[in-house]
Amino acid sequence: MQLKLQNHSSRSVECRGDLFARLMMASMPLRVTCSLISWLSLYTWFCHRYKHRSYEWSCRLVTLTHGVLATCLSAYIGFIDGPWPLTHPGSPNTTLQVHGLCLSLGYFLFDLAWCVYFQAEGALMLAHHMVSILGITVSLALGESAAEVNAVIFGSEITNPLLQARWFLREMGLYHSFTGDVVDFFFVALFTGVRIGVGAWLMYCELVSPKPRWFIKVGGVIMYAVSWVFMVSICRFARRKSMKKYHAWRSRKNEELYSETNGHLKSH
Repeated sequence: MQLKLQNHSSRSVECRGDLFARLMMASMPLRVTCSLISWLSLYTWFCHRYKHRSYEWSCRLVTLTHGVLATCLSAYIGFIDGPWPLTHPGSPNTTLQVHGLCLSLGYFLFDLAWCVYFQAEGALMLAHHMVSILGITVSLALGESAAEVNAVIFGSEITNPLLQARWFLREMGLYHSFTGDVVDFFFVALFTGVRIGVGAWLMYCELVSPKPRWFIKVGGVIMYAVSWVFMVSICRFARRKSMKKYHAWRSRKNEELYSETNGHLKSH
């Protein structure tokens, strides 16, 4: 009798677990839709609030908002709530992970549609968005691998606020200043350290683990390859800016030297 009760109890728990999983799966499209509507509503409010600014200004504000929110949420999920993506790739999705992925999926759908409509980005950025959308969708559909997908979102979004700050500084005519130099320095440092350095570690853990599906691994490799393409462009930019700074410094030194020498000659 006791064994029968235990078996009945275990079956009841399994049924409740299956029911909860089905409800979670059924509610995902609704949550993604709500996320998309929320980002679109925020964009509409920004357009109304900043009528004198361009549509890109409002879209960049939405991107900045998502960057800050997604970075904080994905950091909490990865570092505090868990599981740790470097040791548990391919693990079942948690409720909080699903919330975070639905939030970001709605944003990427909004931003991709905006970029296509206004033709504001090149093929590389569009490909980045499409791979992100596909990766998040597959993870939500499978109910697994949200740990590493969340880690990729963290690595991608942690540099986003600095990228948007560069654009806003340029629009306001404040980019060529000490503030612009600080923003550029931290952007390059974070991109190199997190997306390239930590990203390589995450990709290695993903590839050697037997748990993740093969197409999840392929998606991770593609995202890391896209990061390297961005990195090449960033290195070229950093080199050009460094050379400009160096030439400007040499010009000032030569002018100061000429001024001092000329004054010395006149005194004789």
